[in-house]
Amino acid sequence: MQNETRKKLLMIFTEANGDWVSGQNISEKLGCSRTAVWKHIEDLRQEGYELEAVRRKGYRITKVPDKISGNEIGLGLQTERLGRFIHFEESVDSTQKIAHKLAYDGMKEGTIVVAEEQISGRGRLDRKWHSPKYTGIWMSVLLRPNLPPPKAPQLTLIAAVAIVQAIEEVTRLQPNIKWPNDILLNGKKIVGILTEMQAEADKINSVIIGIGINVNQQLEHFPEELQTIASSLLIESGKTYTRAKLIQVILAKLEKLYDQYLQHGFLPIKLLWESYALSIGKQIVARTITGSIKGVAKGITDDGVLMLEDKDGKTHYIHSADIEMEKK
Repeated sequence: MQNETRKKLLMIFTEANGDWVSGQNISEKLGCSRTAVWKHIEDLRQEGYELEAVRRKGYRITKVPDKISGNEIGLGLQTERLGRFIHFEESVDSTQKIAHKLAYDGMKEGTIVVAEEQISGRGRLDRKWHSPKYTGIWMSVLLRPNLPPPKAPQLTLIAAVAIVQAIEEVTRLQPNIKWPNDILLNGKKIVGILTEMQAEADKINSVIIGIGINVNQQLEHFPEELQTIASSLLIESGKTYTRAKLIQVILAKLEKLYDQYLQHGFLPIKLLWESYALSIGKQIVARTITGSIKGVAKGITDDGVLMLEDKDGKTHYIHSADIEMEKK
């Protein structure tokens, strides 16, 4: 099937929102014969889509394949901007690298880069992110907020809230956020977020939010050294999940929170973030480039900076650190 025809056909089903679409209707919108419509439907079935066909009613899609290319993400996407342009690659070094190039080339806000596999995926501090094929979500989102550069770290916290909300909605699981950029489930890491910026002295040109989510990995997909600290939605729940659906919900949540942030500031997001935070009120160790600080995590400031109160009652403001829950 030609790619453009496939896109048009999937858009017809998207607009139908689960209702039946008659063969005549599809024929008119695609500008082809009823016989050609049947062939296009069969091509969709060959690609893994499940469709019902009923005489006098027409066709409807009942199940989409677990792929994360543009067609699968676009089918049912409930956003105005995020994900409306999708750059998909089967295998890449890093979705972040591609997103940075697209940003430099002037691509619109909301563009996303997704891949089935990352060869050189990375997290914060250039740590390697393990990204095996067909198991997870490896995605970068391009934003162009009209904000000064010091505000950029807040977008990491906004993304974390959106991802937690999406995982809750899709899986009914209850993950927690570990400041600044990890999401844990049952104490194990399932999501990493990497936020990078292209900016001038007083103006953000673009922010690239990289998102890595362990969705359908089995334990053996992880290197041995990660098996005690990393996990996946499948491992923790015993269920597999449609990755394109999870991406759709993440993008919808992120767009809503991002728009709310631009209109009303960070405070509403801060309160949400703290409600999901793992460490608030608990003893932690913050390992910074200048040394380690022990104390109780008191929350975050209006700018998203972690507040840590040490044993002497002094409050430390942590802008960047690795956080560990203090062992008793």
